[in-house]
Amino acid sequence: MGKFDGILICTDLDGTLYRNDKTVSEENREAIEYFKQEGGYFTFITGRMPNYLMDAYRAAQPNVPFGCVNGGGVYDKENEKYLWTHGGMTPEVIELVEHIDNTFPTVGIQTVTFENTFFSKQNVVNDWFIKVTGLPNLQRHYKDVKEPIAKIIFGICYEEEIEAVKQALRAHPKGHLFDFVRSEKHLFEILPKGVDKGLGLRQLVKCLGCDMEKTVAVGDFDNDVGMLKAARYGIAVANCSEKARKAADYVTVSNEEHALAQVIRDIENGKYKF
Repeated sequence: MGKFDGILICTDLDGTLYRNDKTVSEENREAIEYFKQEGGYFTFITGRMPNYLMDAYRAAQPNVPFGCVNGGGVYDKENEKYLWTHGGMTPEVIELVEHIDNTFPTVGIQTVTFENTFFSKQNVVNDWFIKVTGLPNLQRHYKDVKEPIAKIIFGICYEEEIEAVKQALRAHPKGHLFDFVRSEKHLFEILPKGVDKGLGLRQLVKCLGCDMEKTVAVGDFDNDVGMLKAARYGIAVANCSEKARKAADYVTVSNEEHALAQVIRDIENGKYKF
């Protein structure tokens, strides 16, 4: 019997597990390894697709499947297959994308499937995104993507334009069919109704056959709110957004201060009761 038997920790990557330089600290690595050796389940839930997560997988070293495409899929890396996906967006999403495309000519568009990210309309935000993620610059118009669409990402330069895009989406006649979330400072997403990292966490728990009452979620931004609310304990890092802070049960140290190691110490010391 290990001291962390049956406890599942799900973490966000950027701004949470990762330091600002996109590395995982040695303190976090050692604590995570100790947690796993003592019977804990450790993994991450991210907005990215499995094909572009090899570096993250090596860095985080989860011992169970991970959540991807913002909670829209659960992926088993050992067997290279999805255990669950939401199946894809309904066709009406193209109407919303076209509306934003026509209304906001400087907004970049990414069409994300369960296997690829297609850059459907370039701008400086998408250029930055390619650089920081290392994604291949696959270009395809959103109307020409034949694979099931997992989500849409808009790259938006200015704060006021993010708000304008959000209002335009919500006011669209088909807007009620979808959910919208801000995933980074310059990124705003369309997701299927009810799909978020909280759903990804619940589906992961089903796949593992473990207990939702023994789950811990750690995150920093608006798109982590769903899993912070869904987990038994939702823990925001100190550098979190206001929405993440309000959704969390606790706030821990920042991503620069080995937040996952601190969470694991707090579990061991009985701060979180299971």
